Amino acid sequence: MTSELIMLIEDNPDDEALATLALRENGFQSSIIIAHDGEEALDILTGKYSEKITPDLILLDLKLPKISGLEVLKYIRNNPETKHTPVVVLTTSVEDADIANSYDNGANSYIRKPVNYNEFVEQIGYVVKYWFTCNKVI
Repeated sequence: MTSELIMLIEDNPDDEALATLALRENGFQSSIIIAHDGEEALDILTGKYSEKITPDLILLDLKLPKISGLEVLKYIRNNPETKHTPVVVLTTSVEDADIANSYDNGANSYIRKPVNYNEFVEQIGYVVKYWFTCNKVI
């Protein structure tokens, strides 16, 4: 479907596998980079161990080990190279404080992970298609 780069920041192996499968089912064959915690995400974004990567879309879990999803989001928004990158918070939390903090820190969207597999695949499809077909970014 597309060659855009999607970064998935997810610490739960089951959710990682589910999201990766959902992305592939929606046409994203080889354009996914995965970070398993907040520290790894920042290492990838800053090029700490290899070439710096600037994704076209970031799917961000909030509840991450080492460095929280909100801290990662703050870094993304304060970095000139990533400040315009769309960030979709994809999490299990429905806490009002998490939703407010996500938007206060620059999230473009907040989505609660559906429990049903088909709904999850469908939502991931909507998200990536919206950001890569309808939405225009700098």
